[in-house]
Amino acid sequence: MATETAILGGGCFWCTEAVYLHVKGVEKVESGYAGGAVPDPTYEQVCAGDTGHAEVIRIEFDPAVIDYHDLLEIFFTIHDPTTLNRQGNDVGTQYRSVIYFLSAQQQATARKVMAEMANVWNAPIVTELAPAPMFYRAETYHQDYFSHHPLQGYCAFVVAPKIDKFRAIHGHRIK
Repeated sequence: MATETAILGGGCFWCTEAVYLHVKGVEKVESGYAGGAVPDPTYEQVCAGDTGHAEVIRIEFDPAVIDYHDLLEIFFTIHDPTTLNRQGNDVGTQYRSVIYFLSAQQQATARKVMAEMANVWNAPIVTELAPAPMFYRAETYHQDYFSHHPLQGYCAFVVAPKIDKFRAIHGHRIK
């Protein structure tokens, strides 16, 4: 099986990671940081908003099961791509909506999906589209965070509803 990689930022990485771990064809999801100027940043540095990094996830997926287009459709239904540098109460450039492409084909697909989604949302899409920069894996305690802390306040009130929304819209894609 040949896998492909996608790098997406849609606010807090706990939220996006938790959803994509349930998607058929997704083999691995890692939370991390990308798009900033500081090498190997820490969570505290990124949260302070001083590094320029976004919280992102790196997805390894089997394109024979789910293609990049469908991964992006999920992306645009589990976060708000119309709010600049914000997802809910999470505010700052580290929570920006971003698609980091790894090939010209991914870039073209992302543009296509963004144009399709412009017809779905009632406000302009502000998702950044850029070549993939260096990805820095987040600290171990951030990996699969929701599974380890489902009753933690943020997880219960923010992450769980995103998973429920994914299930309601994309139930046929659940592992």
